[in-house]
Amino acid sequence: MRLVSKVASIAMIAIFALGLTSIPTDAAAKKYKIFLSMSFIGNDWQAEAANMVKAMALHKNLADKVDLQIQVAGPNAQRQIQQINAMVQAGADAIVVYPISPTALNSVVKNACARGVLIFAYDGSISEPCAYNISIDQLEAGRVTAEWLVKKLDGKGDIIVITGVPGVSVDTLRTKAAKDVFAKHPGINIVAESVGMWSQAVARTELSKILATRNWDSIDGLWMQVGCYTANAMQLESGKKPADLMPCAGEGANGGRIQMLPIGTEVEGASSPYAPLNAPRISYASPPYSGGYALKLAVAKLDGKDVPQEIVLPLPIVTNETIQLCNEGTWAEMKAGCNAFLPSIVPNPGWFASIFSENTPEIGLNGALVGQPEL
Repeated sequence: MRLVSKVASIAMIAIFALGLTSIPTDAAAKKYKIFLSMSFIGNDWQAEAANMVKAMALHKNLADKVDLQIQVAGPNAQRQIQQINAMVQAGADAIVVYPISPTALNSVVKNACARGVLIFAYDGSISEPCAYNISIDQLEAGRVTAEWLVKKLDGKGDIIVITGVPGVSVDTLRTKAAKDVFAKHPGINIVAESVGMWSQAVARTELSKILATRNWDSIDGLWMQVGCYTANAMQLESGKKPADLMPCAGEGANGGRIQMLPIGTEVEGASSPYAPLNAPRISYASPPYSGGYALKLAVAKLDGKDVPQEIVLPLPIVTNETIQLCNEGTWAEMKAGCNAFLPSIVPNPGWFASIFSENTPEIGLNGALVGQPEL
């Protein structure tokens, strides 16, 4: 029996609507008061990462220790600063934060640390020395994917670049590293660039604008922080055959990974474009479990355990040669190496598939989909 419902998670809707939520607890005063401070929302990754934080807080190993409250600042550094100040005033023991900027929060973070509040940033980083940072090497992510695309194009071709959320360290570092690689290859020309906000919907809008002045036949490849799934869908809509899809270096969305599977692969729930296409891809991700891991580490530190100040997570990289379908999505199956999930299990193609870590056995597929921990 599958571990999850076939319905995609809607748990974050209430969070986004209210801007503040709390996981119900008994005798919460005896627990660590921990806040989740989210900045930019509105894409699949952020909702999924928040689900995994919630799932971690509900796991039997932490449920008796954690009173988790969640606030959303939006893409506004000043609002996030105000909210963090309020969290400190409210008696926070720790704050898990997705920072809108690597530097804008430094003053409020330094003040929080001085008041004895632990600050754990996930995915994006905070440069204030007292903060704990948990993320992949974002420069490596940009470099590896750009080098793959250059090699796939034999060092020459016209490409489109779609970036992420401006100002966030994740976007800045990835884009810089990728452009540094492209600059070393004079035959690679960036003919169009746009901001994609890490959203499949925004990627479609921006690609449509670009294609208003050129066509797919004038493009040789794509480097997209999010949007390869959508780019492949748009190419099919334009009349391209699967064999003619151009190489795309981009995100770890499940839809894109299903498209990477060989044509003819039996995949329950698949329908074009969410189907095996043998699409030429390299797929990477900031793993959405990073927020849940940050919460786990914050609790460990509050318990008096030693926790490294900087943790660099393994960079999940999947290519056509290493794509492996998960039939159930169990913990054991993911540990064995599967990295894409059946559409019948994950109906949303924008959902991110890099959810496995040996460091977070508390959270798995149910955590990412509906905010429920492993048993």
